[in-house]
Amino acid sequence: MVVFYFISFYPDPTMRFLPYPIAFLSIILLLSCAGRKRGKDIDFTKYVNPLIGTDWVGNTYPGATVPFGMVQLSPDNGKSGWDYIAGYYYPDTMIAGFSHTHLSGTGAGDLYDIRFMPIGKSSPDEVVPKDHIRTSFSHKNEKAESGYYAVRLDNGIKVELTATEHCGIQRYTIQDSILEVRLDLNSTMNWDRTTDSRLQLIDSHTISGYRFSDGWARDQRIFFRSRFSLPIEQFTIDSVPQYANNDTTQIIGYGLVAHLSFLIAKSDSTLTISTALSGVDEKGAANNLAKEAPHHDFDLYRAETSLLWQRALSRIVAEKGKSPRVDTIFYTALYHSLLCPTVFSDADGRYRGADKKIHTLKTARKHYGTFSLWDTYRAAHPLYNILFPERAADMAESLVAFGEQNEGLLPVWTMWAGETGMMIGYHSIPVIVEAYRKGNYKENPQRIMRLLVSTMEKTGRTDMDNYRRLGYVPADCTNWSLSKTMEYAYDDACIALFARENAAAAKRSMAYAHHAKAYQEVYDPASGFFRPRLASGEWKFPFDPFEYTEDITESNAWQYLFGVQHDTEGLMELMGGADSMARRLDLFFGTPTPSHIALPIFSTGMIGQYAHGNEPSHHVAYLYNKVSQPWKGAGIIRRILTELYKNTPDGLCGNEDCGQLSAWYVFSALGFYPVDPISGHYELGSPLFEHVTIPQPNGRIFRLTAHNLSEKNRYIESVKVDGKPYHRSYITWNQIRSGAHVELFMTSREGHCWY
Repeated sequence: MVVFYFISFYPDPTMRFLPYPIAFLSIILLLSCAGRKRGKDIDFTKYVNPLIGTDWVGNTYPGATVPFGMVQLSPDNGKSGWDYIAGYYYPDTMIAGFSHTHLSGTGAGDLYDIRFMPIGKSSPDEVVPKDHIRTSFSHKNEKAESGYYAVRLDNGIKVELTATEHCGIQRYTIQDSILEVRLDLNSTMNWDRTTDSRLQLIDSHTISGYRFSDGWARDQRIFFRSRFSLPIEQFTIDSVPQYANNDTTQIIGYGLVAHLSFLIAKSDSTLTISTALSGVDEKGAANNLAKEAPHHDFDLYRAETSLLWQRALSRIVAEKGKSPRVDTIFYTALYHSLLCPTVFSDADGRYRGADKKIHTLKTARKHYGTFSLWDTYRAAHPLYNILFPERAADMAESLVAFGEQNEGLLPVWTMWAGETGMMIGYHSIPVIVEAYRKGNYKENPQRIMRLLVSTMEKTGRTDMDNYRRLGYVPADCTNWSLSKTMEYAYDDACIALFARENAAAAKRSMAYAHHAKAYQEVYDPASGFFRPRLASGEWKFPFDPFEYTEDITESNAWQYLFGVQHDTEGLMELMGGADSMARRLDLFFGTPTPSHIALPIFSTGMIGQYAHGNEPSHHVAYLYNKVSQPWKGAGIIRRILTELYKNTPDGLCGNEDCGQLSAWYVFSALGFYPVDPISGHYELGSPLFEHVTIPQPNGRIFRLTAHNLSEKNRYIESVKVDGKPYHRSYITWNQIRSGAHVELFMTSREGHCWY
């Protein structure tokens, strides 16, 4: 054990003084005006409940962050396992600390970096295992809002959290005269493992350091700087670490744990801690701290963060939902949709690239990480293109830059500058193509095309080599072969469309359009299903469309039967026409799981074989539009909206998956959904709001009005666009961007097709 003592009057050299009353008043005035609509004020943040999804399978965290922020400051229960992937599981009433990085709704766990825990004089309730302190709390003493989290621990300490883009701000309130704070750089949960750490005492108010780890995020490097509102009286390091340069204020070692003691004055019983993160270096963390958290006024940071959320949430004004419950579920879904991807560049524009080198952005752009692309290309990124075109452009550029730094391979699933390799497909391709086609990402098409081609053509990858050679991925060469074939076909379809619309690449369009038909190579007319095929060309036996096997990604053959978003006409032809496809859809939603099938953990939110808790099913209800039976889809969509989303901690029926599950709700509650994100078409469904307005960057306002909307009137009878009768099943990107007024006339009558 190493102990340091500091003189309490040592100054804090980074302290800055701001005119707090004026600044705070400005924030309040802005908040009061930011949501003004039709002569009234709408505080959208009051409809956000971050506790939704923290129980059952949602895997969300309740802590503080800003839209797409690098920092996610949130409580950890200190346990590993599926329930604790986000660090926090609602049924657990013990807290081990408050760490600065978390994942929202993923199926694997990592991060939990830079964990603080206030201890005080009172003994913790439990110590498990050695040196991992956990303290009990009650949910009645807990509060979660957009950008703010608070809990009164049973040891008497009140903890409050808020955040900026790169900084986490904590405020501890305690009645004791001495407060001990534990800083744990060795806290590990789930896949996360510490590989190296460093701590340096800069002065009596400031510490700096890093934590390197390995796990799902490979070679993750997080640098930080923390500044305290009170002087550090005592600084203790557990264990016997390795010293650097014989300087006992700089300590390098595996998994450092520090204890910091503070004297608490009766006149002000609080300690505020501001911690900035960087993926570049400690200098970057110090700069982020200086720019974003120059003072210790916690309430001002909280107000600023609330204003950021108000501005983000007000990108959609959804009015006259049928209950406050609907408003809360909707705006919480929008909130959850805006947690990922996360900003990965520092305030000065530097970031660590896929090549582990430090790069600097040439403009005011931001670089992003944490892309759960197999999930989010479906609805989350289409939502960003509508609401945040500037962010959608930066996200596309981040993926392109990653590919250029990664030997020409676009990413599959990124986190903190690394490729995790999680899931399948190269769905950075549809994200880039969508942002480009919609005019948000204005980049040289030749630069983009080079990466699209190299990603799909680069040799030396068994799956892709076989896919190009045979036209499908064979089941005797790899797992998830059927799913890979169909996902690669979608990526090829995206390239074909991109090439067709860009003269310099047009000659490649036909080749990729041919590859996009690869799904036909794994369709078995005899069984009526897509199924795994061997390299010899024979079908793999045995085959049961209800079984969950190693050949299909987190799904069964029923759930991949409709996985051809880019070519529903071709799928319909394979099935024998519209009537046949309609019958298959009826069977899909109406066939229960046989008793001999054990449902895996990711098959939740079941309606027949439809699994709303997993992404491959998300577009299928809207396919009833393709077979001219929209009322059937509307009924199922309304059922999902009202039965599978709740305003409770267990209110998500599946993994949130970095915003995808919630983005589905946002789109569907508005009344439309992007079945094929790159097409620019949004199939109409069954809205939950009478009036929706979405301001566009060109100054125009897209409006959707649902007349006669009620619980019974859930079906569309007719449609008008800009006052004229409209006879299509979908609206378009151009209509949204040009500020069209879409009117849906609702009815209780089934069996009617308006187009």
